[in-house]
Amino acid sequence: MNLLKVILLTFFIMFLSEAHANNVKANHLLTVEQFVASFNAQDSATMAGFVAEDVEWLSINGQQVTVEAKGKGSLIISMNSYFKSCSTCRSKLENVISTSGRVSAVEIASWQGKSGLKSQRALAVYEFSGDKIKRVYYFPAEK
Repeated sequence: MNLLKVILLTFFIMFLSEAHANNVKANHLLTVEQFVASFNAQDSATMAGFVAEDVEWLSINGQQVTVEAKGKGSLIISMNSYFKSCSTCRSKLENVISTSGRVSAVEIASWQGKSGLKSQRALAVYEFSGDKIKRVYYFPAEK
């Protein structure tokens, strides 16, 4: 009888752990979706609410890693400058995978060019610290 209780307790703990992990994954995914929605609204202040104070935005190209923004203030300045240069830029997520510490997605950027709508795809990985985005890894765009 005691063995049965131990087995049931073990399964219960495993179930709770899995449920917690799934909840964390869902929360991280929701955060990234809200972050992208804020980007599409060109609202850098709201975007900043989803990131850690010491957030880093990294562009990765082969062996080269470029720090595009470091810190919340830098991200806001960078995004405001980007929005001024591209008022029609929008992004959407596809092929999203969420783990307990990261969300990865193919990000499809689109904008209005002189000859019509343009778009490109890039892999983005959002790394979390707690419930905030700690780092964004952005890989080269593909048409």
